[in-house]
Amino acid sequence: MIFKELKKVAAFAVMATAVFSGGMSWAEDKATAKEAEAMVKKGIAYIKTNGKEKGYAEITNKNGQFTAGDLYLTVWGTDGTVWAHGANEKMVGKVLIDLKDVDGKEFVRERMELAKSKPAFWADYKQTNPVSKKVEPKSMYCDHLDNATLVCGGIYK
Repeated sequence: MIFKELKKVAAFAVMATAVFSGGMSWAEDKATAKEAEAMVKKGIAYIKTNGKEKGYAEITNKNGQFTAGDLYLTVWGTDGTVWAHGANEKMVGKVLIDLKDVDGKEFVRERMELAKSKPAFWADYKQTNPVSKKVEPKSMYCDHLDNATLVCGGIYK
């Protein structure tokens, strides 16, 4: 009888460890603001060194160096054209200036307006997290590749 109870306690401990370590793992997989800023700068440097064709292809590659957990890069023309997208290659080539988030915020248009007056900036909106598959608040860090192009990477809150 005591042996059966010990087995139950041991099984519960194993399950609890799995659940809690999984939760901790999820928290550790969320990117930080510093990581997003560093990846954007790394992406800009990579494009400048390797050219736009190779750089955009590498950013769009889901298994490439510019995708890590829920952090990925996007490259935008200031007219709202997507030149590279680390989470959804089907977006490449589309003009999304009128795209709205779930709250109706024209976040792409806002991003392009901010780009006119700021060298680098953060902008908030809501987006589906590719890891959790849930709509979550997101902050996007963007910096200029050139006068007509932004490289952005965001964090989910």
